Amino acid sequence: MRSCGVSSSQPATIDTLARTLPSVRRLLLSAVFCCISVLAFPLMSRFFSLFTKSSQPLIQHLGPPTTPTALAAQEALKSSNAVMSAQETATVASGCFWGTEDIYRKAYGNGKGLLDAKVGFIGGHESSKNPSYEEVCTGRTGHAEATQIQYDPSKVSYAELIEFFYRTHDPTQLNQQGNDRGTQYRSAVFAHDQNQLDIAKKVTEEVQKKHFDPKGKKIVTQLEIRKKEDFFPADDYHQQYLINNPNGYHCSTHKYWW
Repeated sequence: MRSCGVSSSQPATIDTLARTLPSVRRLLLSAVFCCISVLAFPLMSRFFSLFTKSSQPLIQHLGPPTTPTALAAQEALKSSNAVMSAQETATVASGCFWGTEDIYRKAYGNGKGLLDAKVGFIGGHESSKNPSYEEVCTGRTGHAEATQIQYDPSKVSYAELIEFFYRTHDPTQLNQQGNDRGTQYRSAVFAHDQNQLDIAKKVTEEVQKKHFDPKGKKIVTQLEIRKKEDFFPADDYHQQYLINNPNGYHCSTHKYWW
């Protein structure tokens, strides 16, 4: 005799549901695990790098610029008696900021034009102010890991610093450098006024023609104007990281390509 309101098909339906629930549970757990893995990968890769021997390249002798704009700017500095500002700012992003800062310091430190350099974040959404490293690693803030350089314009030109930027990473990789993947590792130049943007565009065109057209590759570097104040320094732990940790992680693309 049937119970009131219970159809004869219900036992089969309940039995099917009971068999299905474990599969649904496994799918949900897999989805959660995948989400956690994606968010945690950048942090874990940096953590394990602390126990991995550095693949940091030996720094070669820095030769002269190769692009007409950078060469002309270098020659102008040699012959100019004009009074220049004591300090100017350049901000670039070329993957993991530990290596970007380190390679600029080694090339332009010790009286060669670099006055100071800090690593931090720039290029993010207006709603994301002063983000933490962990927040940037999620990719949701829109920021790039970047290095902000204070330099003496009487000793090194902005054009030369931009060519050096292209010389020391792979600007044809979109949203990654080496094994570091994500929009926070994108290749970008953050100019601070129209003049810097014009110089960056010109140098980019010349680098593309001289160094990448022959290889059939295309520069994908982002060029945009951002205020210097849009740069948010990272925690002290990240500053001069490879000076304080000589065997620390160094991105494989941070080397002299020409």
